[in-house]
Amino acid sequence: MVFLRHILPALLLAVAFLVGWEGYVTLSGASPLVLPAPSDVANGLWIERRRIATHAAATIGVATVGFGLSVLFAVVLSVLLHFAGWLRRGLLPLLVASQTVPIVALAPLMVLWFGFGLLPKVLLVILVTFFPMVVSLMAGYATLPRAFRDQLVSMGAGRWQVFRRATLPSARGHFFAGLRISATYAIVATIFAEYAGARRGLGIYILTAKNTFRADLVLSAVVVSALLTLSLLALIQLVDRATGRRFRGARDA
Repeated sequence: MVFLRHILPALLLAVAFLVGWEGYVTLSGASPLVLPAPSDVANGLWIERRRIATHAAATIGVATVGFGLSVLFAVVLSVLLHFAGWLRRGLLPLLVASQTVPIVALAPLMVLWFGFGLLPKVLLVILVTFFPMVVSLMAGYATLPRAFRDQLVSMGAGRWQVFRRATLPSARGHFFAGLRISATYAIVATIFAEYAGARRGLGIYILTAKNTFRADLVLSAVVVSALLTLSLLALIQLVDRATGRRFRGARDA
């Protein structure tokens, strides 16, 4: 019941939007080449379901590898930046600058440098998604109350022990917040990389549908990409809830 109460307003708004969209296309007589109705998009998604599923599977594979490596890279980098102040001062501005490069310009460069294989797409996903997690973890490390740290130090804990027992657990909430932000970019970054150069994937499917003036199929792929992103966010939420009780018990202990 609580879940339904949270999701019901969004569902009602989505249904109202789709009904209004369908009504506008029907009454205005808009060309399906320009603005297909939601029913046309759903019909195209059903007819092309096997082909779209094949391309979506390729996108999921790249996004999974890239996002998984991005999480690992973000955690390791945040720890290094936390312990090495000189590295933080020197590297953090460069990391910020890396986020100013438009992904539209970066995707074809990655393909030009590394070819059409898995590597350029994975690198692009990592580059787009790791920064929010690094920033969130750094902010989480800074939330440790000074009294906790002083208490552990007075008990003989070293710097690494303080980090492992207090600093790292205190950053858990920030980590999952950054994880959710990065997850919203993972599928999009993968599609951009495929769009610039790939053999399979939703990016290639969208490009092919655009070149054949099938706006309904383009929107069908967009719907699938949105569902993939929502599924990834739901998975992160489940992991957060599944580990939250154990974390709270360890923290209380």
